[in-house]
Formats: sequence, C-alpha cells, structure tokens
Amino acid sequence: MTPVSLQTSVAEKIKALYAISRELEQLFPGRHYTPDGHMIGSIGEALAASCYGLELFTSGAETHDAKAPDGRLVQIKATQIDRVALSSEPDWLLVLKIHPDGTFTEEYNGPGPLAWDHCGKKQKNGQRPISLAALRKLQAEVPVDKRLPEIGEVTAHA
Repeated sequence: MTPVSLQTSVAEKIKALYAISRELEQLFPGRHYTPDGHMIGSIGEALAASCYGLELFTSGAETHDAKAPDGRLVQIKATQIDRVALSSEPDWLLVLKIHPDGTFTEEYNGPGPLAWDHCGKKQKNGQRPISLAALRKLQAEVPVDKRLPEIGEVTAHA
C-alpha cells in the first residue's frame, strides 16, 4: 500500500467510526458514543503514523510512541478537548486534535522540551497539562522546515 493510499484508508476508517458514533447518538438520545481514552490515543497514533510516516513502537512504550523517518523520537498526543497532558519530557511532540467528524488538525509539531517547559504543575496523576492555545503559540516558534513533514496529501485534515 502506498503512503498516500494508507493515509486515505486510515482517514476514511476514522471518519466512518465517528459517523457511526453520531448515528448511535441519534438513535439513543442522551447516550454518548464518542471515542475516548485509549481509543483516542490509538486513533492519534494511527493518523500520525499514516500521515507523517512514523514507525510506531509497541503500545505502552515509555515517553515516545514512534520514530520519524529522520530518526527523531516522537511522543504523539491526540485529544478531542482543549488540552493535553504530558508525564515526561519527549524529544519531539506531535499533538493532534480529533474533531467530531473524524478529521483532525495539527496543533503542535515541535521540540518536546519547548512544550514541556510551558506545561503546568504536575497533577496527582503525575501528568502536567498544557492547553492547545499555548501549544499553538509555541508552534509559531518552530520553523516549518524543522517540523515533521507530512507525506503525500493528507485527506483527514479539517
């Protein structure tokens, strides 16, 4: 499968998953079928792998989730809300926001230490929160040619 066809396949499957979630919510008003928790993390990792050409590590690997084609170690965070939390300082951080229709936006693609230095205080769960608004401001400091490049044309973007 070519990188672009893999991107398209992953993006379409994720959009279908969200469409099914919306249909179930319409059939059963008041019930929520939105993917969350580990599923959102896995969705983010699948999108990142297919859109940025990342090699995913075994699930549960400490600090980093993948290796980029250029050798960078990458932590991938995916969210449906306005923040993420980090439990350790990654070499490189990629943050994706997953939208209700299954599309996504890149919120941060930059050095892990830059984001880590701007995280809030450690919470009881050991994680340090940072808002997507703060990450978008930091993203402006990362030159485009230093970011992880996307491969081919991405069809999952909003």
